[in-house]
Amino acid sequence: MIMKDSPEKGSAGTIVFVTPPYHCGVVEVAGTWPPLSFVPLAAQAEKAGWNARIYDAMSLRHDHKEIAATLAEMEFDILAVSSITPTYPDAAEVCRTAKRVRPDCTTLMGGVHPTFMADEVLLKDPQVDYILAGEGELPMFHFLSSFDDPKARHATPNLIYRGDFGVTRNPRLSLMEDWDDLPMAWHLLDWELYTYFPFPGSRLGAISTSRGCNHECTFCSQQKFWDKTWRGRSAKSVVSEMTHLHEEYGVDVFLFTDEYPTKDGERWAELVDRIIAADLNSYILMETRVEDIVRDEAILPKYRQAGIVHIYVGAEATDQETLDQINKEISVDESRRAIQLIAEHDMISETSFVLGFPDETQESIDKTLKAAREFNPDFAHFLAITPWPYADLWDEYQEYIEDFDYRNYNLIEPVIKPKNMTRKEIDMAIITCYGKFYMPKMKEFMTVKSKFRRDYLLRSTKMIMQSSFLVKKFARLGIDPRKAMKDVMGR
Repeated sequence: MIMKDSPEKGSAGTIVFVTPPYHCGVVEVAGTWPPLSFVPLAAQAEKAGWNARIYDAMSLRHDHKEIAATLAEMEFDILAVSSITPTYPDAAEVCRTAKRVRPDCTTLMGGVHPTFMADEVLLKDPQVDYILAGEGELPMFHFLSSFDDPKARHATPNLIYRGDFGVTRNPRLSLMEDWDDLPMAWHLLDWELYTYFPFPGSRLGAISTSRGCNHECTFCSQQKFWDKTWRGRSAKSVVSEMTHLHEEYGVDVFLFTDEYPTKDGERWAELVDRIIAADLNSYILMETRVEDIVRDEAILPKYRQAGIVHIYVGAEATDQETLDQINKEISVDESRRAIQLIAEHDMISETSFVLGFPDETQESIDKTLKAAREFNPDFAHFLAITPWPYADLWDEYQEYIEDFDYRNYNLIEPVIKPKNMTRKEIDMAIITCYGKFYMPKMKEFMTVKSKFRRDYLLRSTKMIMQSSFLVKKFARLGIDPRKAMKDVMGR
């Protein structure tokens, strides 16, 4: 099944939410993820009397030709897409396709990239009619409720569009203070698509327990998008939603999608206790900041009891100078200790190390790889520093940026040329770091005593080393990672 309609067709019209068919390899290595941002937006559409559909072209692995064929068979009045910077070209192409197969349709785009790059989007891409900036649920309801009245429609808060005198930006609504009762159109998802590969046969759900971050990392877009605020849902609301997804749709693996679920220590401790009490017999994947793991040392056994099995923490760098340069507000010692604590409590640790800063040298890369081995997370990603065109880092690094193709702003392809290295050398360094980090890991994982950890680690590492983006990168070095893994494992 590709799409499900609203249970009762709305009289106002049909809006289809489409995920752009962008694939870069990193996130998709581990699973197929539900498009969470569309679920509350589609609920607002239904509330406004519209028939809503979610077409997850990305998870279906549909290309633009298949998207065109699917849309051509569908009746719709509005097509909505969301984009971050690397997905923007494909999101714009989806809008172009919609206009071709349904010339009278209206196209609407939201997400981080168009929120900050509205002028560029509207002036260069005429196939995009409107941008809904920032937090979109309440503006979406207003837009759809008043759609038939152009004057009222154009008064929608957060709306950006081409006016008589250029780009018009409407005033922004304040962020919702309380979103515990925000309706969610879970029934519109094709749940058979969503699974977490390390657990064969699993059903993967996504939950947002909070929105925003009040830290000021210079490379980040989230703190700007949410106006440097953080808002947490009540623990009761989160567990109620988890229970609903588990009982109604069979979800047994939950991804907490928020960047900082643990900020409020008291709320977080209550959430962990409520998850334990709910006894959902499910696994939880999450990310947070290293200082909160250190803070929570005493309750880390409860993390595991609640089903938390995989924690991503953003170490980013292995020297304090670089951490301070990107305003990470953590210490190297905190990163090291957090990774150690996660492992001690039978959970999987994952982190990333960023390469390609303007002052990068082969010596600094060697130092990062050495420190990554000393930190010894279960999984490490070696990423290329990427200044989003609206992040603080963009102006600071402008003179070093060589690649302006947004598709490559994915943390995999180097877009910055350091002072003393080429982009190709950074690309090769990323490949080398992956190889030198993971090849010894395979033997290490085979000796892990915990069967759960051993099986999880081996399956996941195979997926990482066989992922399309690494296979392509390793080919540049003349290495077949599949063969190398077999040699390491002796089979």
